[in-house]
Amino acid sequence: MPNSPIRKLVPLAEKAERSGKKVIRLNIGQPDIPTSDKALAAIRNMDVQVIEYSHSAGMESLRRKMAEYYQKINIDVSYEDILITTGGSEAITLTLLTCLNAGDEILVPEPFYANYFSFATSTDVKVVAITSKIEDGFRLPPIEEFEKKITSRTRCIIICNPNNPTGHVYSREELEQIRDLALKYDLFLLSDEVYREFVYDGEAFTSIMHLDGLENHAILIDSLSKRYSATGLRTGALVTKNKALRDTALKFCQARLSPPYVGQIAGEAALD
Repeated sequence: MPNSPIRKLVPLAEKAERSGKKVIRLNIGQPDIPTSDKALAAIRNMDVQVIEYSHSAGMESLRRKMAEYYQKINIDVSYEDILITTGGSEAITLTLLTCLNAGDEILVPEPFYANYFSFATSTDVKVVAITSKIEDGFRLPPIEEFEKKITSRTRCIIICNPNNPTGHVYSREELEQIRDLALKYDLFLLSDEVYREFVYDGEAFTSIMHLDGLENHAILIDSLSKRYSATGLRTGALVTKNKALRDTALKFCQARLSPPYVGQIAGEAALD
């Protein structure tokens, strides 16, 4: 398992702080605004006598609330299309475990979130990078560059939209190109959309769930961490209309501890 380059900076920052230096932390995605009052109140006022296991797919009340949220942004899913996970990280790991076998390959535009390497390593999957360039504003690399890297072991494409770390917001045209490629080669298309609300300069956000034809290919990864400044709740989601994929992922959910109960209660309040 590779060390996270982000975490390598933590001991250096702590050492500098102990010596009296002011450290501006750019190493981890921790918002600097207060967590929602509703979420904090939900945690403080929980009327629960026993912190019990939740449903393997996540509490139905939270899944229904999330489905309502998605409907408001024109993503047509039901609560049954949603699996609650321990953060977006587990959602990605479950997707790789579900959709790929050991030795299979995923295509990822780079620069990309460093922990994609960790998720791939833990599931014995190979990351194949396709370089995007700062001169092009980190737009999606030409589709021809993706096709050059496709082999008999390629199973999935991963994008992060809006992108971490580049900040690029993929246009509908870019997403349609990547959709057509996924359909041409029968690949899964995983879209990490945890930064959905962070779109500026008049740009419009398009989800892969807004595109037609991907019902059996698209997996949306989401999290409450960033948009609600609640990273410690560890409440994420795997969203897909592919029933076979959901049913397989649920088998992994049944074999692990349920997502944090407090996180789900607070998550419902954050979505309210």
